[in-house]
Amino acid sequence: MRLVDAHHHLWDPEVGQYPWITGAFAPLRRRFDVEDLRPHLLANNVGATIVVQVRSDLAETVELLELSSRTDEIVGVVGWADLTSPDIARQIDGLRAGIGGQNLVGLRHGAADEPDPRWLVRDDVDAAMRILAEHALVFDLEITQRELSAAETLAARHPDVRFVVDHGAKPPIARGWSQQWADGISALAQHPNVWCKLSGLVTEACWNTWAPSDLQPYADHLLTAFGPSRLMFGSDWPVCELAAPYGRVLAAAEICIAGLTADQRRMILGANALNVYQPTNSDFEGHR
Repeated sequence: MRLVDAHHHLWDPEVGQYPWITGAFAPLRRRFDVEDLRPHLLANNVGATIVVQVRSDLAETVELLELSSRTDEIVGVVGWADLTSPDIARQIDGLRAGIGGQNLVGLRHGAADEPDPRWLVRDDVDAAMRILAEHALVFDLEITQRELSAAETLAARHPDVRFVVDHGAKPPIARGWSQQWADGISALAQHPNVWCKLSGLVTEACWNTWAPSDLQPYADHLLTAFGPSRLMFGSDWPVCELAAPYGRVLAAAEICIAGLTADQRRMILGANALNVYQPTNSDFEGHR
């Protein structure tokens, strides 16, 4: 079985602005493109990927869509559009009409970076969710435990929108167990229109000393909350490189789900991502 990576990034600091790539993140301040990613995909039997936005501008989404049109591995793009704008529908239509527009499978906004922890339930964002539903787009929740309550309210208001929690809502693994995170995730998972990515955990742990056993309690809680049918693997490459190379991230995820059946592991490592994002590329129908 070829795997599906539900979450990775590509960027070039010479093209766009990435103000967060500083300090401890400074090693990431270089170009990461498909040619850098492809050897990791080949070495780990990954046959399809979902690339996710990093910059809050339409230009990056246009670039990613164009790239997807000439890159076999990228079957879906989670882009960005201004959810607070009254012309959000026009923005989405413009992206869909461009090169690779058929590969737009979702949108994302960095809610965790907003000063307001209730940003997700603003009236304009709420209105934008109805537009996403009309366009059959997924909304990726880039959140931490601070935004979990707002995310649950949003999911309850829009049962016809498919939501995907990125990185398990970033549990504070390095600082120790957080019951606030655990309770918030459990509450959010009660909504059947919410899925979650088993991704990004290595960079929430201690970068230089983590082991799969450090991730296991958090993976177990996500499995209990969402079940194998609503959890999906994502590498979070190249951000993961701060703590581990691609192959070690995948190996850790496989260790964390080793107790599941073969069919359940297959869902997490491939089928769920395709079922949620529903890419138009039919070459990977066999994963579903």
